[in-house]
Amino acid sequence: MSRLNFCYYTMTSLVNTYPQTPCFPKKCAILLPLINLIHLRMAKMTKSQMLANLSEKWGVSKKEAGEMLDKFVEMVYSEVKGSGEFSFPGLGKLIKKHRDARMGRNPATGASIQIPAKTVLKFRVAKAAKDALL
Repeated sequence: MSRLNFCYYTMTSLVNTYPQTPCFPKKCAILLPLINLIHLRMAKMTKSQMLANLSEKWGVSKKEAGEMLDKFVEMVYSEVKGSGEFSFPGLGKLIKKHRDARMGRNPATGASIQIPAKTVLKFRVAKAAKDALL
């Protein structure tokens, strides 16, 4: 069994076994069709292709699948804004991080420059995803 298949079957069993536990909330079950897409299709996919595939997997119309995906994205945005991170089980974690101001160097002239403080988004890939994809 390949690593990708192992990750797919592990996530499938987690969603089916622990759909309502605090460590694997029901809202994370929405990821299963997305994991199915990764498992079935490794090529670059457009949004319309993704919606068509999700609508087929979920048994809903493309419009409803688009609305569900939009609601999921809104949930991710609000979680990151509120708590500073959002975890995608089996995929990784989206984290909001503050970077302090620092001194940098202009590569063209070599002159020192002040880089202002800013907030950035980082995505930390889960070990299961690394093992499956690399």
